[in-house]
Amino acid sequence: MEELASFLAGLRYEDLPEEAVLRSEELFLDWAGSALAGGRERPVRAIERVARALGPREGSCEVLAFGWRTSPLFAALVNAASSHAVEQDDVHNASVLHPGAVVFPAALAAAQEEGASGRELITAAVAGYEAGVRVGEFLGRSHYRVFHTTGTAGTLAAAAAAAHVLGADEAEMADALGSAGTQAAGLWQFLSEGADSKQLHTARAASSGLLSAYLAREGLRGARGILEGEKGMAAGMSSDADAGRLTADLGERWAVLETSFKHYASCRHSHPAADALLAGMREHRLAAEDIEAVRARVHAGAIEVLGDVVEPASVHQAKFSMGFVLALVALRGRAGLEDFTEESLDDGEIKAFARRVEMVLDPEVDEAYPGRWIGLVDIRTKDGREVTSRVDVPKGDPGNPLSRAEIEEKVRRLAAHGGTREEVAERLVRFAWNLHEEDGVGPLLVEGAGEVRS
Repeated sequence: MEELASFLAGLRYEDLPEEAVLRSEELFLDWAGSALAGGRERPVRAIERVARALGPREGSCEVLAFGWRTSPLFAALVNAASSHAVEQDDVHNASVLHPGAVVFPAALAAAQEEGASGRELITAAVAGYEAGVRVGEFLGRSHYRVFHTTGTAGTLAAAAAAAHVLGADEAEMADALGSAGTQAAGLWQFLSEGADSKQLHTARAASSGLLSAYLAREGLRGARGILEGEKGMAAGMSSDADAGRLTADLGERWAVLETSFKHYASCRHSHPAADALLAGMREHRLAAEDIEAVRARVHAGAIEVLGDVVEPASVHQAKFSMGFVLALVALRGRAGLEDFTEESLDDGEIKAFARRVEMVLDPEVDEAYPGRWIGLVDIRTKDGREVTSRVDVPKGDPGNPLSRAEIEEKVRRLAAHGGTREEVAERLVRFAWNLHEEDGVGPLLVEGAGEVRS
């Protein structure tokens, strides 16, 4: 871990290629939109009420979706929960990590508390993405079968980002990562039961990472072997850990440039198949009523995460149902925030189409995963035809990214979904595109509490 900690601590804005700076601004804006949208979700509101009860009612750090300020710890807690609630936050394919939902809440809270510049926030975010992605790749596919990587590797990502804002040297960075690793947690059991743990995972990852960074600054020592040690994360959480992934190509590849934007408001594992189904319907001029059945040929991770949700009992569960997502794109041509509603859950057409969708493991798709997420579906029509549709680079991936205009439009929709006033959302857009020139990261949205919502 020493080499990784040294790299993270020594990273400077001048080291970053221009495209990494620009992508960091895009990822920041994309994250902030998700944070605003999540404020209306029931689990997030519960976490926010607890933050109001247990945390200070004033401070330098914004709770974005709710328009009040508090301490760094509780701002990071709520902002991380809200940005992981509507399934629109970014994802890194190879590590199967949602880095933005844990990195930016911790980095922003530290930056607002310390009066850091926009360039310092960008550099800290890049450090956080590097740490989280590399730890996620290190832990491997076996880890993801049981552990929610965003809750585990994400804790170290948040620690690295916050520690960088605090100006950590190599020893302090290593201590922050060590303390973060011993707090890393997040189990997938919640999904099959429809529990609310997913937002708790990001909330705790961001706040625990932030805490680890501040403790390191005060001299609290963390285990230096927290990753590879005999009783470290790999020993307890993985059967295929690869230590080489922690430091491979440091300073040559950049995790922010490998991170994907979410095009649909659903679990990322459903996106490739959704793109492939839409492409097949367009190519063969099919309507939903022409389709008898759809077979989604997927990687094992998709089956492990989505396979438990056959008949979704909640809007959130519907976002983890391959059948529901493919029904939406077949019937409506999209699967956006406005499509995942209680009314949609009861929609007879959606239910009927969803029951005609199955997932099967495909060897080629599985071998390519997690480095590449291939979309491959077989469509059987009611008139007896069998067609196959394939998409190698889903919308939102680095090879098929959202443009800045598309990101802006996405963020405006997310902000409106959360009840944010239009002029407040526009202020956020302007701030993000000018982030590298900001002398100090003060209030993003408001000058006082309660000014965000319409």
